[in-house]
Amino acid sequence: MADLRLGYLNTVLIMGRAVADPDIRYTPKGTPVCTFRIAVNRRYLDKTTNEWKDETYFFTVNAWFALAERLAERLKKGAAVLIEGELRSRTWDSPTGEKRSAFEIYARRVQVLDKAEAAEAAEPSQEPPPVDEEPDIPKDQLDDIPF
Repeated sequence: MADLRLGYLNTVLIMGRAVADPDIRYTPKGTPVCTFRIAVNRRYLDKTTNEWKDETYFFTVNAWFALAERLAERLKKGAAVLIEGELRSRTWDSPTGEKRSAFEIYARRVQVLDKAEAAEAAEPSQEPPPVDEEPDIPKDQLDDIPF
């Protein structure tokens, strides 16, 4: 069983509403990146009270290159969006020295669903995302990684 190699699949398809206007920034090399957050609701029946309840989840979405610029022009707070992308994680040290981590959605396509903004805001990115740093894993330990 240890010889079994799994394929790679990391796809997220999620629909929600933008909770604020998008923020567009540029890397030192001039690459645009658009960041925005969405709210996604989950409705379920609470079996203890037999009442319908709602939960809201918030996700950060990052879009790069031409997609970022199109979203910065078209996406507004409250807009319904359909996002296709992949899940990514990142870690950093806070100003107080604590380790922090976050999961974010790297958007490949974003469609604004509101009638006023009916045009599709995105096409697949033609360029790969910038890589900040490769993980520092010794070559003799690569086989010990569980995925």
